[in-house]
Amino acid sequence: DIDVDFEHERREEVIQYIYGKYGRERAGLTATVITYRGRSALRDTGKAMGLSEDVIGRLLSTFSWWSKPVGDERAREEGFDPSDRRLALTLELARELCGFPRHLSQHTGGFVISRGPLCEIVPIENAAMEDRTVIEWNKDDLEALGLIKVDVLGLGMLSCIRKSFALLEEKCGLRHTLESVPQEDPVTYAMIQRGDTVGVFQIESRAQMAMLPRLKPATFYDLVIEVAIVRPGPIQGDMVHPYLRRRQGREPVEYPSEELRQVLRKTLGVPLFQEQVMRIAIVAAGFTPAEADQLRRAMASFRNPGTIHSFKGKFIDGMTGRGYTRDFAERCFRQIEGFGEYGFPESHAASFAHLAYVSSWLKCHYPAVFACALLNSQPMGFYAPAQIVRDARDHGVEVRPTDVNDSQWDCTLENFALRLGLRRIRGLKEEDAERVTAGRTAAGHLTATHATAYQSPLDLRERTGVSTAVLARLASADAFTSMGMNRRQAGWAVRALSDSGPLPLFESAERDRSSHPEPALPAMSAGEHVAADYRSTGLSLKHHPVALLRRRLDERGVLPAKDLDGLNDGDRTVVAGVVLTRQRPGK
Repeated sequence: DIDVDFEHERREEVIQYIYGKYGRERAGLTATVITYRGRSALRDTGKAMGLSEDVIGRLLSTFSWWSKPVGDERAREEGFDPSDRRLALTLELARELCGFPRHLSQHTGGFVISRGPLCEIVPIENAAMEDRTVIEWNKDDLEALGLIKVDVLGLGMLSCIRKSFALLEEKCGLRHTLESVPQEDPVTYAMIQRGDTVGVFQIESRAQMAMLPRLKPATFYDLVIEVAIVRPGPIQGDMVHPYLRRRQGREPVEYPSEELRQVLRKTLGVPLFQEQVMRIAIVAAGFTPAEADQLRRAMASFRNPGTIHSFKGKFIDGMTGRGYTRDFAERCFRQIEGFGEYGFPESHAASFAHLAYVSSWLKCHYPAVFACALLNSQPMGFYAPAQIVRDARDHGVEVRPTDVNDSQWDCTLENFALRLGLRRIRGLKEEDAERVTAGRTAAGHLTATHATAYQSPLDLRERTGVSTAVLARLASADAFTSMGMNRRQAGWAVRALSDSGPLPLFESAERDRSSHPEPALPAMSAGEHVAADYRSTGLSLKHHPVALLRRRLDERGVLPAKDLDGLNDGDRTVVAGVVLTRQRPGK
């Protein structure tokens, strides 16, 4: 089973390349069999038994998706009558249905490649998506049959880094690859240690930001640890706090034996990687390499009940038989159980740490380039475009609004000022945006002073042929400011136009609108502008939403943003780009 990450925007290109290289007779995407869980089993069974949508919805609200439908006692507590024959039969059938196949789905990118004709091994069918064929067996059964599977995965950060490198070459004449980025840059690590990682790969979440000032990565292997440790597996296995205490010198690093010291010395005695778990099973519990590999597979398929627990007795007995205490052996196995399918192989963590470092280096030294590439690679990552733009401005990047006379489809750099692209306008198609940019540049109209650029919405429509619906979207996004028109004025001008064009009698009058008095339109308030910006583009350059409420928040005793530096991580949370804090004591 081989995993390879590609740029998410070129993933389909890779998939079609594989089909072309090996032929559809020897390559096919694998399927995954979706089985019934509690909620889906109850939903389908309830419909088959004729229960109303209200009753089904009420039943579904009583348990989680991963658990089986409620029993009779819980049903009675929720106000149902368990003795009702139809309800009782529904719950009984739903419980029996859990675990049965529901439908066949396409794996995200797992390719099966065979030496001979694939159809001689497994049935093949056309996928719902064009130009794709899928085998009909579940991905988990392939290994038992000795079939090779290569996962073609898409990674948005690879697209972002590639676009960043292209902008660096275009604007600075610097040519970089993943290998040529300067390593162990202290300025980059200083930024990472501050938790200033909005938008970078893997270490951008709130949990990672809270961990970075505590772990303080200063080398590449520190970053490998950082990527691996803030995961559900190490957290559930109680590995995070012991590692931090040992790294900070508040707890001695002790190894029960020389064998375990060799396995765990790089991670201060705490198992963080799958390879370490396998080595512990071999050197401390007496597993054979094949048995250790079976343990690894059991960790990766924790949803199958009983698989990991089948190794518990052998693991603990093996360790106690080699002189380790039972308490230590049970603690080791609890850590293994906590890994689940979230434990990282060390090589995987190292690959992700490399991308985390490169993206951090770009953000540190070229924030405008990184923000531009990040916006052009959406959707991806942890943060919305509004937060990416806000963070770029906090790092000194000038951000300019979307405009019909300046913006391309993608976001661009104008002397390292970030110009938002037409792609930010919700509902605007790329082909319509290309007509706007082509009409502007084909006749040499694009100039710095806009002297011969689009002069009005009417001028834009006549030169590009776009519909009034497109003009309305541009107006709602406030994209006519270079013409001296705000969004309300532009919207009024667009409403006067018609897709069918003016009648011959009024054609000259429409061309010469200078004789028409301009209506006295009421000015939009700052709040109305911000709300309209978020509706049309998902962000606003005019004001931060909280700035409009600052006075009221101050009256209620909420800390201003400038006072946040003195707070610890427990008192500070960033939600949707808005800083919220606890109130001052006594308020």
